[in-house]
Amino acid sequence: MKTIPRVFIIESLDFSDEQADRFEGKILAKMLQLSGSESQYIYLRTRRELEKAITLFKKSKFRYLHISCHGNRSGIALTLNSLSFDELGKILGPALRGRRVFFSSCFVVTTACAAPLLFGTGCLSVIGPYRKIHFDRATIFWSAFYHIMLRDESSSMKSQKIQEITSSLQEVFSVHMRYFRKSDTANCGFKQAQLRADSKGKL
Repeated sequence: MKTIPRVFIIESLDFSDEQADRFEGKILAKMLQLSGSESQYIYLRTRRELEKAITLFKKSKFRYLHISCHGNRSGIALTLNSLSFDELGKILGPALRGRRVFFSSCFVVTTACAAPLLFGTGCLSVIGPYRKIHFDRATIFWSAFYHIMLRDESSSMKSQKIQEITSSLQEVFSVHMRYFRKSDTANCGFKQAQLRADSKGKL
């Protein structure tokens, strides 16, 4: 299925975040709108709602799935449910062929996360923090990332460009990102791309 280079945002926070109006995903959707890039935003609280949202994502033909939620090295947390990475892989996997996944979640992007999302699914890549990240830095990082990638790579995101921009922005905003991408030669089906600061890059 042919996809289009647009961002589908799913967000799920805890009640204290909701009360404090810390909706990073909603802000990101507004930023994408300001830059002239169509996006779709869904806020949800349960696993059942996530399953429905992923069905909508698959039908949307949007290429980029952005997930904003809490997490740890074992899985992600929705408002009312927690999911292990294996459970998450079963939900997301059928919708990921030819697509990329971006997490805005503390500690989440590790090998344990990448494996069920990349192995045998056709997913192109998984990117996000592997340490704690604050709401303000996450919001500005992803706003800058999508602005640059969708401006300079409007029809697609090339791997080398992703590495360059992610490397540069993580240095600028002092965040810690990892980038796993599909590999036809690796036994596990994916490999970790090395992220380095690009001192020559001009954003």
